Amino acid sequence: MKRMKGGEEGGHSSSSRSSPETRKKVRKQTCEEAKAAVPGETPDCDWARLPQELLLHIFQYLPLLDRAYASQVCRGWNQAFHMPELWRCFEFELNQPASSYLKATHPDLIKQIIKRHSNHLQYVSFKVDSSTESAEAACDILSQLVNCSLKTLGLISTARPSFMEVPKSHFISALTVVFVNSKSLSSLKIDDTPVDDPSLKVLVANNSDTLKLLKMSSCPHVSPAGILCVADQCHGLRELALNYHLLSDELLLALSSEKHVHLEHLRIDVVSENPGQHFHTIKKSSWDAMVRHSPKFNLVMYFFLYEDEFGPFFNEEIPVTHLYFGRSVSKEVLGRVGLHCPRLVELVVCANGLRPLDEELIRIAKHCTQLSAIGLGECEVSCSAFVEFVKMCGRRLSQLSIMEEVLIPDHKYSLDEIHWEVSKHLGRVWFPDMMPTW
Repeated sequence: MKRMKGGEEGGHSSSSRSSPETRKKVRKQTCEEAKAAVPGETPDCDWARLPQELLLHIFQYLPLLDRAYASQVCRGWNQAFHMPELWRCFEFELNQPASSYLKATHPDLIKQIIKRHSNHLQYVSFKVDSSTESAEAACDILSQLVNCSLKTLGLISTARPSFMEVPKSHFISALTVVFVNSKSLSSLKIDDTPVDDPSLKVLVANNSDTLKLLKMSSCPHVSPAGILCVADQCHGLRELALNYHLLSDELLLALSSEKHVHLEHLRIDVVSENPGQHFHTIKKSSWDAMVRHSPKFNLVMYFFLYEDEFGPFFNEEIPVTHLYFGRSVSKEVLGRVGLHCPRLVELVVCANGLRPLDEELIRIAKHCTQLSAIGLGECEVSCSAFVEFVKMCGRRLSQLSIMEEVLIPDHKYSLDEIHWEVSKHLGRVWFPDMMPTW
């Protein structure tokens, strides 16, 4: 019995010792068979059977062209290519090879999208070059989106004239198709287009409950009455961008009187088409009503004027928060900014001339107590005045973008010394910029 027991134990012991070796041989044999059977493929991995959810996640990170190539691999991947979730957001790029070096969406793909995915589109933009052909192609696509329910629509011209050269009736007809069929537009960007007042009425009639953002700078066929129609009916409007010629006291009062309208952003482009152009004045009482109604709204103003055209601006207090001067602006105008823009948060001056802005900067630091970002280029400021400006603003200056040639050394600071002094007051390391960053 003892020997038998020992023999059994010995048998178990022998089996235990040989087991790892056996497993190793099996693994080796399996690998060799797998390599011999399908060279270059990973065993037990069928890419065609990846779950649709995983394929969807992967396809979302692929450029459109790569996605199209991947759809040709197998039937499962082709089905994933056509999943509605992949077509909710799409940008049509329409460029003519003769006039643009930019890539373009292939016409065959456009046909396929209209045929199979127009009812899936929700967030759509058109990026077109300056050619009339591209703008007309965009209108043709818009006119076929009869089964879609868009939430956002953007018409982007990479260069003028583009949409402005399209026959107005063709453009309005195509845009009306979207306005009537969508019913749930929340964001509309139609800069530099021939949109007009009647088409805005169609927009309001079908999307007044959902529209939150309307951006329509450089739309010459729209009148202040058309904008008033939007302000009166679209109570959910939160962001509005338009040209200064559409801004009026009546519009500001309408935006201030509606109980449901609480603008968060109002962007105004003040652009001079011809030297010596005259601009109207907005009353201080209208701005005051706007601030009382929406005390936290941001007023963003872009100025592209000649120096002699600033007469109507900054003579009274104005609630501007973000101010950009794209052309040369005089010392006098910047002095008025320092006195009459107490809500100013950001200031960018692209050019001024050769007269130092020392007094103007100090005045801005003193009166604009919310200023947190400033950019200066092609201006002149003495190093002493600049240090004093930074000292007065302190660490609230989160962005300080000053070109190196703007700073003029004086008896107190050289260019080598100023960055230490400015860094001390900012509480972080700072150096002048070598090129504009705004």
